[in-house]
Amino acid sequence: MTSAFPADVVAAVLRHMNTDHAADNLLIVRAFAGVDATSAEMTGFDGEGGDWRVSTADDAQQHVRVPWPGGPIADRASVRREIVALYDQACERLGVTPRPH
Repeated sequence: MTSAFPADVVAAVLRHMNTDHAADNLLIVRAFAGVDATSAEMTGFDGEGGDWRVSTADDAQQHVRVPWPGGPIADRASVRREIVALYDQACERLGVTPRPH
């Protein structure tokens, strides 16, 4: 069963990701979705993975769902851990040097 998070937790994570980590969103979708994205905005998440709205060079938009690398999660602390893991794996896949956490 998919774990849902309280609305305030989701809002805080999305605000943080879309404000402070916009470039990370783009890196994650480029690495895991196989699309040449020009922008990406995290739109939600649950216990199974994260969701992004992606725009491409031809102005097409699509939804991308990326599962958490460590498997299902159920608490707020795990959200950060899994997003960091996605970022690290995206850097590895794309040959980008990750910044320190």
